[in-house]
Amino acid sequence: MPYYENVFVARQDISSTQVEAIADTMAEIITADGGTVARREYWGLKSLAYRMKKNKKGHFVLFNLDAPIESVREMERQMGLHEDILRFLTLRSDDLPEDASVMMASRSERGGRYGRDRDRGRPEQSDESKASEDAPKAEVAAPKAEVAAPKAEVAAPAGDET
Repeated sequence: MPYYENVFVARQDISSTQVEAIADTMAEIITADGGTVARREYWGLKSLAYRMKKNKKGHFVLFNLDAPIESVREMERQMGLHEDILRFLTLRSDDLPEDASVMMASRSERGGRYGRDRDRGRPEQSDESKASEDAPKAEVAAPKAEVAAPKAEVAAPAGDET
């Protein structure tokens, strides 16, 4: 059987559990005709590049499928009829990917959903440079040249002695 990748975008107004229910329905359509869903990833609620049917955000879901073309066409037909699905795209591929998708890989590199890498701009340090940072450093104190500025003296007015 040929391999397919399908991504669909659901409305922002529905909850993630409702999106999972839609994904379950679409997966049942594929498995009913003898296909398999090799991978299913929920990418989360993301901002859209432009408004789609008055929505600024959407829930993204990816399917990697090993299914006959008839079941894929039926799934696409059902997606077109579903009122909560804004857009979908199905592509035929030569093989099923074994590693995580680009979206999931970038999420794990960032450190999860809310994690931010504080050292994002810094290059990676080798173990030797980390060890040299931990070692005590000998500080060399450079002699400081003190420059004495001339002091301006203000003379007190005559007759005012206090």
